[in-house]
Amino acid sequence: MTSHDEDSTKAKTTKRNQKNEGKLTLMKTKLVKKIMSSLLFACGLVSLVAAVAFGTSHSARANSAGDTCSMQTLHGSYLFATHGWNIVAGVAQPKAIVEGIDFNGDGTLVSPFATVSLNGTIIRSSGSPGTYTVAADCTGTLTFTGGASYDIFVDPNGKQLWMIQTGGVLPAVFEGTATRLP
Repeated sequence: MTSHDEDSTKAKTTKRNQKNEGKLTLMKTKLVKKIMSSLLFACGLVSLVAAVAFGTSHSARANSAGDTCSMQTLHGSYLFATHGWNIVAGVAQPKAIVEGIDFNGDGTLVSPFATVSLNGTIIRSSGSPGTYTVAADCTGTLTFTGGASYDIFVDPNGKQLWMIQTGGVLPAVFEGTATRLP
């Protein structure tokens, strides 16, 4: 065998080894991807099972424990602080509010103070009266006299209520939580 033949054989062997190394690297890459995909799937499955097993929080469930509500569920002073938008001529304009709401436990309420920012313009008010309803399933309505109206969901222990604006002078995208003060 000549040195030229040996060089040719070495070159072919080197090419074959490089080709095999390339295939091996590709196989390793595919294996790693398969393992990672399986791990991600397993993590997702475990998260789903945990969510189903533990369920949602008590306050987020719509009266699943058989608790009932009434107008007396809402009593005392609450703080409503949230933000959203008024829709003016089809354009969303920012709206934010910090408001006190005193529920009397009998379907009547008064707002002793409110500060509202409408597209940056500050408006303050006090003494605004209103009414509310609360059904046994803890859903209800709230309406400020001459102002906005809301659909509400009341926590059965009366510590919070969730409100979404359903009517008013202007269409709005406005929702938030009111929390009873100690």
